[in-house]
Amino acid sequence: MLTTRFVNGAPNWIDVGTTDIDRARAFYGALFGWQFRSAGPDAGGYGFFQSDGRTAAGGMQTTPEQGPPSWTVYFRSPDAEATCEAAEQAHGRVLFPPMDVTGRGTMAILADPAGAPFGIWQPAQIQGVDVAGEPGSLCWVELYTPDIPAAAAFYHATLGLETAAVSFPGGVYTCVNPAGAGEDAMFGGMVPLADDPTEAESGASWLPYFEVTDVDGVVARAEELGGTVRVAATDVEGVGRIARLADPYGARFAVIRTAPRQEP
Repeated sequence: MLTTRFVNGAPNWIDVGTTDIDRARAFYGALFGWQFRSAGPDAGGYGFFQSDGRTAAGGMQTTPEQGPPSWTVYFRSPDAEATCEAAEQAHGRVLFPPMDVTGRGTMAILADPAGAPFGIWQPAQIQGVDVAGEPGSLCWVELYTPDIPAAAAFYHATLGLETAAVSFPGGVYTCVNPAGAGEDAMFGGMVPLADDPTEAESGASWLPYFEVTDVDGVVARAEELGGTVRVAATDVEGVGRIARLADPYGARFAVIRTAPRQEP
């Protein structure tokens, strides 16, 4: 699971781009208890979703020309320019080249060979989100892709990520961790699009998971607030209770109540 002890290659930021940031603020505030704080007059309307004063995510107004509303997962990079070059050499694309963000860090937006967009964040003043792995914060990310071996090779070449096959009841899951960090640092997984018709409709993408204490309560509240239940609350043995949702504007995310870790 994710923590704020960020290492290169691990997710260290997440934000949502939406066509109505004011209503998105209300939706996520009611769902996760987040408060929204502007990043300042020079930030173009960008702001921070905060949980008890700690930044859990970012958010911004976007236009239809910038694509549909969506969550973007950012991965820590020590050198944004070098990471972009590595991505291109591995047949990915740079959608938005590295840009300094008012001294807070350097960001870029890329796409892997299957078209899944993701961000990179080279820290400066801001290392990443202030909270992860706790209720109301990012705890896991999942890549839905048509070709897991190809995706694993791309992210290894670009971010140094390593994968491992983990058996669970009903099959094998491909987990992801930073280079040399081992299984204890796993922060996400890869799922074949062919195995998941729900995500196949949207194509290759990264899906963020937020930890919650009551999955069913969050699902019901999301529906009340105009969100959509894409996959109903389900128990996954050894993992936890999970549901996949979309906010009222179509940005997709998942929630999980993680199962207690079983001691050997």
